Amino acid sequence: MKLKVWNPYLAGALTGVLLVLSVLVAGKFLGASTTFARGASVIEKAAGIDPAQFDYFTTKKGKYGPGSLPNWQLMVVLGIILGAFVSAKLSGDFKVQAVPDMWRQRFGGNPLKRAVVAFIGGVILLFGARLAGGCPSGHGLSGMAQLAVSGFIAMAFFFIGGGIIANLMYRGKEK
Repeated sequence: MKLKVWNPYLAGALTGVLLVLSVLVAGKFLGASTTFARGASVIEKAAGIDPAQFDYFTTKKGKYGPGSLPNWQLMVVLGIILGAFVSAKLSGDFKVQAVPDMWRQRFGGNPLKRAVVAFIGGVILLFGARLAGGCPSGHGLSGMAQLAVSGFIAMAFFFIGGGIIANLMYRGKEK
């Protein structure tokens, strides 16, 4: 079965169903960014560093808990990766590339440059997510599902920021 375009309304509805099921079955709202903080604490423990010595892991009543993997958020992250893979395979768009075509057309084919920029972008995004106290799934989807004003504000700024960056990076490029 080859699907060329996934219906965004169906995908949004399925995400909403996943959110409801997550709350009903596990008692947890969707979120992913804390997994990376917990992963860092696991790496620290493996390197012989006690993560509990850092305020980050001991504030908010131990919310982040040093060395607490695997957990439900890790399963969400792995599910995102698996879902993206299955979606790409079903649509026939899956291919392994060091540099995606869209990036190559705009910035050239240097895989090291792409990796460095992707890493820096990821660090900035993760820093912003931790600074805000949540990522787009945690603040945006889960926050909006709870009718939290902060969820609506966060989601608005995620879209505004994404639109600005997309415009800066891909302005004048045809599809």
